Amino acid sequence: MSKTCLVTGGAGFIGCALSPLLAGQFSRVVAFDNLHPQVHPSAERPAALDSRVEFVKGDVTCPEDWDRVLKDFAPDVVIHLAAETGTGQSLMEASRHAHVNVTGTTQMLDALVRNNPEALPERIVLTSSRAVYGEGAWKDANGAIVYPGQRSREQLERAEWDFPSLKALPFNSHTTTPDPTSVYGATKLAQEHILSSWCLALGVTPVMLRLQNVYGPGQSLINSYTGIVSLFARMAKEGKSIPVYEDGVIIRDFVFIDDVANAIFAATIHSDGTTKPYDVGSGEATSVAQLADIISRYYKAPEHHINGKYRHGDVRHASCTIEETKEVLNWSPKIMVEEGVHILCKWIDDGAQA
Repeated sequence: MSKTCLVTGGAGFIGCALSPLLAGQFSRVVAFDNLHPQVHPSAERPAALDSRVEFVKGDVTCPEDWDRVLKDFAPDVVIHLAAETGTGQSLMEASRHAHVNVTGTTQMLDALVRNNPEALPERIVLTSSRAVYGEGAWKDANGAIVYPGQRSREQLERAEWDFPSLKALPFNSHTTTPDPTSVYGATKLAQEHILSSWCLALGVTPVMLRLQNVYGPGQSLINSYTGIVSLFARMAKEGKSIPVYEDGVIIRDFVFIDDVANAIFAATIHSDGTTKPYDVGSGEATSVAQLADIISRYYKAPEHHINGKYRHGDVRHASCTIEETKEVLNWSPKIMVEEGVHILCKWIDDGAQA
């Protein structure tokens, strides 16, 4: 049976990695992307996008662009990747993040109804973010679960990085209550709520994945908001000591791009349509200081240094449990952080383009 898949933000980092999987599964795949200069300096179709994928340049916030892309087909599946992603940037450009992430999502839904009301997609897959959790759940000395909320400006200025007498717990979409600490995180949670309510009302299956920190070959090397792994690699390659914020014990789950692409593909094909989002990570909690050490050793660069700086909106601990995701999607991550970092660094050394 002939089926079509539409991918918003399909020419980006994740979209390109996902494209060969989709092209092998669907009879037609269309990537819809505005080629934002923060990610695409040449404003050209990226070479990494599978040649079997059709490309349409357009903006998810523009109704006319939506009508243009949907004029000759009704997608069976939509994968919604398009988003503004900078945690710190979102605090300075809140309107931009809200416009793309929230209004862009509602424009998509309106366009699907406007253009093909009798042929809505079977499912819509959303790549959400671990940023929706904020600081998440912590445990006190008595074993009680508490939500300390966002670290205050005064707390950070005192270099009080953790919450006293509390231990951070990994995120889990079944048990952790979302409480974003950034505009970006708030817009991603809004996307989840908008998509879920729309889909359930109109008989479309919503599939949501909360991604941890994605990295790997193909990541933009000019966009300072796409992640610290490529930023650290560029510094160490130049022989610099990597500056590490706070006290270096910021925890993240760094998940390799191929594992993320495989998780999205599995959710696209196999998800049972649960309204609970899937947590997608490596399942391995890594401190930022540990990450800096791995990269510094690879390049034989000077040891990292702690600079005591901080960013408002950053959370202290961010990792997740992935057991439910592994079981339901029949998926598991294959590349852990040290191997993945080495693959990324080799890609950069081999002449990766920005």
